[in-house]
Amino acid sequence: MFILDEDSERTAGRDAQQANIAAGKAIAEAVRTTLGPQGMDKMLVSDSGDVVITNDGATILSEMDIEHPAAQMLVDVADEQEAALGDGTTTAAILTGELLSAAEEFLDQDLHPRTIVEGYWEVERIAADAIDDCILDDDEFGEESLQQAVESAMTGKGTGSVAVDALAGTIIEAVERVDDDGTADRDAIAVEARTGRSASATEVVDGVLADADPVRDGMPERVDDATVAVIDGDLEQREPGVDTEYAISTDEQLSTAVAAEEETLVGYAESLATAGVDVAFVTGDIADRTASALASRGILAFEDVDGDAAAVAAATGASQVPGADEVEAGDPGSAGAIAVEAAGDDSVVRIEAGAGEPRATVVVRGSTEHALDEIERTVNDGIDVAVAAYNRREVVPGGGMVEVAVAERLREAAAGVEGRRQLAVEAAAEAFDAVPRALARSAGEDPIDTLVELRAANREGRAGLVIDGDVTVADPVEHGVLDPAAVKRESVRSAVEVATMILRIDDVISAD
Repeated sequence: MFILDEDSERTAGRDAQQANIAAGKAIAEAVRTTLGPQGMDKMLVSDSGDVVITNDGATILSEMDIEHPAAQMLVDVADEQEAALGDGTTTAAILTGELLSAAEEFLDQDLHPRTIVEGYWEVERIAADAIDDCILDDDEFGEESLQQAVESAMTGKGTGSVAVDALAGTIIEAVERVDDDGTADRDAIAVEARTGRSASATEVVDGVLADADPVRDGMPERVDDATVAVIDGDLEQREPGVDTEYAISTDEQLSTAVAAEEETLVGYAESLATAGVDVAFVTGDIADRTASALASRGILAFEDVDGDAAAVAAATGASQVPGADEVEAGDPGSAGAIAVEAAGDDSVVRIEAGAGEPRATVVVRGSTEHALDEIERTVNDGIDVAVAAYNRREVVPGGGMVEVAVAERLREAAAGVEGRRQLAVEAAAEAFDAVPRALARSAGEDPIDTLVELRAANREGRAGLVIDGDVTVADPVEHGVLDPAAVKRESVRSAVEVATMILRIDDVISAD
């Protein structure tokens, strides 16, 4: 009896587990050498010849053409971590690969996958406690710690000729500008990338930048203390809801029809002027006659701003309304200044000091497209890290110190874990040791000797791998090597989540 289609393929039992584990380990190996400030870059070439050069783990995973479903699970989790925190995806991938490797050995010894999974759940709990114990005290955390955490996240990535500390300072400035009662909203910080200048020209704009041109020449290029309307629709002659034909047989009827259309189109401009609007952002199209009427009334107007409308409304406090005749006294927003600026062959609109939510835009510059792409990715990651550290006020020493501490805690706690789950906890300690080993290897050091030195130094105090010209084992805090605690927690959570999901699969059924 056939249950599955004859074109279906099924892999079950140990074969399915081996295939899935091998896929997860392959992904980990693909990004392992990119870890750390001395990590190597990867060149990714698409079928169309597009080239991406990066050592950002999340970018590498997202750009790879991955077909295996188990490997894709790791990529999906990495994407979630990148979106939430902007860092730690390479560490999560390495930990996942190591946890799967350990599990593979246990499966060969007939240890049930469920036992391994339960052991890894214990690992996540123990690791979270160990990370919490590594968090710097309140008297150690400050503005300098925030700067150092952002620099640590960006060091080794493609920042062009600009110093990392300068970019980190720019990012922190943007974060502080969107501070609302001690909390920064990541969505309130936008990144605009433009070629033509070096990365050192990267700056922060207090407000929003929108890609738009005035709909008509003769409109003002700058409006101070602007009253702003955001219209979600068109300022054109409305089309009837059903097909309609009008029979015009006399000049008088034609004149009446033209006058009615003129009244409608000019009426849009009149409605905005009556509401005191100085600047109008319209998501749809603006008719030429309406644009002319707006210009004659000194109103600056932009059309087709659908992608920027929400940000403009949030920054200015304007309500998005469906039509010009619905812009009432309470609906318009305001801005300290709105100016049209040249950006190469195009124009951008700068909206500053709006009356709505605090907003900031980091204008990233780069001399070439490849350089700009990498700098933009680095800045976005830096912003994510800065927001995580700024909002939680929790940072931990970097340089592999946390992973060494977690591994030591797992070894100590394993004896208290009942049954065979203890084996999984002990093996996970070796998995965490893989992170400082990868850091050492990327820096050109012997990974085993470095790990032994790190363990010994952490028994006496606080030590990590510090790379500042030379490679030394020293206190990361004294050398400004810090990471947000949230990134470390999420890396562990992601690694355990993916590893346990893969281990619980014992049957793979595929069909065309």
